[in-house]
Amino acid sequence: MNEYLSSVNAGIFYLIVALILGFIMIMCFVFLVKSYRAGLKIGIDKKVLKKTITASATFTLLPSISILLGVIALSGTLGVPFSWLRLSVVGALQYELNVAEIAAQSIGLSGLRVDEMSIGAFVTIALVMTVGIIGGIVCCILFLRKYLGKIQKAPKKEASGKPGFGAHATTAMFVGLCAAYIGAYIGKAIPREGSDIMPLFVAVIAALVMSVFEYFIQKKGKAALENFSLAASMLVAMAAAVAVQMVI
Repeated sequence: MNEYLSSVNAGIFYLIVALILGFIMIMCFVFLVKSYRAGLKIGIDKKVLKKTITASATFTLLPSISILLGVIALSGTLGVPFSWLRLSVVGALQYELNVAEIAAQSIGLSGLRVDEMSIGAFVTIALVMTVGIIGGIVCCILFLRKYLGKIQKAPKKEASGKPGFGAHATTAMFVGLCAAYIGAYIGKAIPREGSDIMPLFVAVIAALVMSVFEYFIQKKGKAALENFSLAASMLVAMAAAVAVQMVI
């Protein structure tokens, strides 16, 4: 292990992250107990409450597979403690990987390559990732109550079965985000010095796998597969990339 990785995986980092996550786990346990007692107080049967807790725990573990893959992907460059923290509190898999890559390129690196990293680069990337995610928290504190109030009024369009502005805005944002990244991948794949077709290849493979899952989820009513779709898409795409690199 080189000096950089030794620094970002230092024991003090593990201790700090463990204390933060330990505090959050205590909070979760306190809220669980309070919720359970509140359920009993309003007359919900104990069997129903226990079944709900078991089901919630099960359906929490399944989506976490993709998050674990994100931790593994980031830890090779940013170290285990920071990656563990970012994807355990307020981070999101889609956000963390992309922002880390963008931040690395913005400071002159070719990407999240451990052989190019330094402590200075790590601090910059970590700062960008952390400050960027704070925006969502601030918006929730200042605007979420008012936004939920409008959503709960059930606008006429949504009441009639037609999607409202929120649904269209979310779809447009998602399509725009995908278009931006696909465009960047296509730009990298254009034959020239330093071109790289691998990002586009991986994106196409992941999209194909996801489309198969969506077919069974939407057309065949296999809603339970939704918990596996993201993790499976990532695993298959990563395996395909490794296979191609071995052949090349």
